[in-house]
Amino acid sequence: MMTTSFRAFVVNHTTDGFTMGIQQLETRELPPGEVLIRVTYAAVNYKDALVCTPHGKVARTSPLVPGLEMAGVVAESSDSRFQAGDRVIASDFGHTVGVARHGGYSEYARVPGDFLLPLPAELGFKQALVLSAGTTAALGLHELEKNGLRPQQGPVLVTGATGGVGSLAVSLLSNRGYTVAASTGKPDAHDYLQRLGASEILSREETSAESTRPLEAERWAGSIDTVGGATLAYLMRTTKNGGAIAAVGVAGGAAFHATVFPFILRGIKVLGIDMPSTPLQLRRELWEEMLSEARLLSLTDSIITEVTLEDIPKVTQAMLGGQTRGRILVRPAKKQ
Repeated sequence: MMTTSFRAFVVNHTTDGFTMGIQQLETRELPPGEVLIRVTYAAVNYKDALVCTPHGKVARTSPLVPGLEMAGVVAESSDSRFQAGDRVIASDFGHTVGVARHGGYSEYARVPGDFLLPLPAELGFKQALVLSAGTTAALGLHELEKNGLRPQQGPVLVTGATGGVGSLAVSLLSNRGYTVAASTGKPDAHDYLQRLGASEILSREETSAESTRPLEAERWAGSIDTVGGATLAYLMRTTKNGGAIAAVGVAGGAAFHATVFPFILRGIKVLGIDMPSTPLQLRRELWEEMLSEARLLSLTDSIITEVTLEDIPKVTQAMLGGQTRGRILVRPAKKQ
C-alpha cells in the first residue's frame, strides 16, 4: 500500500474555534474505501462553501477535507472494476463525501468503488466535472418532463442561472428546444446567459421580491430553481396551471413565505431534486445523456474558473455572496 505525504485543504472545528487551511496529510489518515485517487480537479459546490464557513452547519465530522466531487486517476484499487491508471469521476452519491468523510480538496482521496464512474478516453477531467453539474440539471428536467412539461407549453425559468447547475440547465433546456428565461443578480452576465441559450433575462430583484398576493399572472410552464427562499415563493405564485418547479438548491435561503393556493387552485407541484438518493441506474442514464450533449461539451471551457487550494477561502466566500459564475474547479497539485 502506498504511503505518502500530500497537500490537503482542511477545515477544523475545535473548542478554540474554527480554522481552515492547507495541511500535510498521509494516506493512512484517509477514510476507508476500495479506491485511492490522485485528484486532478475537484468542484466547488454551494455545500462545499458552507463547509468552509464556521456557521455552515453542514460538516458532520472534524477535521474534514471538503469537496463533494472530484476527478482524477486511480492510484490503487482493491475493487475489480477499477485498476491503477484508470481515469474516474467521483460524486457525492451518499451525502458523505466532503461532509462526513474527507473529500476532493486534496492531492489524494479514498472513496468506495460505488462512488465512481469511469471516464471515456475523449473526455477531459474538467469537462467531466462540468457535465457532473449537468446531471443535476438533467435530473430536474427529467422530473419536470415526467410531470408533463413540453417545449410548446411555454417558457421555462432557470433561477441562479450563472451558477454551475444553473448554467448547464440553461444550455440543456435550450438544446432540447425549450424557450428559456434566466434570472441572475449579475447585470454583466447577460451576454454570457444569452450565449448559453437564454432568450429572456430577469433580475434577481424581480424573482425574489416579496408579495402579499397568493397568486400572480401565470408566466412559467416550469422552472429549475437553484435559489430557494423568496425565489421559490415567487415561482409558486407565477407558475402556470398544472406546471411544476424542480427545486435544486438553497443559495437564497431555506425559508420562504407562501400559501397553499398555488397547489389547490392551479395544481402546481414542487419537485425536490436530490441526486444522492436517486437510483444508481438513473444516475448512470443521466450521465450518459450528458456525454451525448455535444453542445454542452463545447461550452465547458467558457464556464470554468480554475483555482488552487490557496484560493478556496476567497472563492467559497464569493460563492456564498452570490459573486461567482459558472463551474469553479480546484486544482490540488501545485503546477510544476
